[in-house]
Amino acid sequence: MSLNHYVDKRVCIITTTGRTIVGTLVGYDNQTNLILNDTVERQIASPDDDFPSSEIPMGVYLIRGDDVCLVGLVDEALDKSINWEEVKGAKIGSTKHS
Repeated sequence: MSLNHYVDKRVCIITTTGRTIVGTLVGYDNQTNLILNDTVERQIASPDDDFPSSEIPMGVYLIRGDDVCLVGLVDEALDKSINWEEVKGAKIGSTKHS
């Protein structure tokens, strides 16, 4: 599948290690290496945690194609309406096998 329609749009990336990364897709290649701008990593706290979830700013970021599990478009209006510090949830597991 081509990512042409995702360029210059806000995307959410789930990595093979379970990280959630959100940013504007600037470019990609045929190996699915992704270049993102205005990037944040969302670290969602579990319901048992006393501390809030967080968004860690990462600026311009490159994700190697073999680390990409999922690429999806972000509904920007919905995304801005969510207070990500209040979101709680289960951790996403790794898809890597040892």
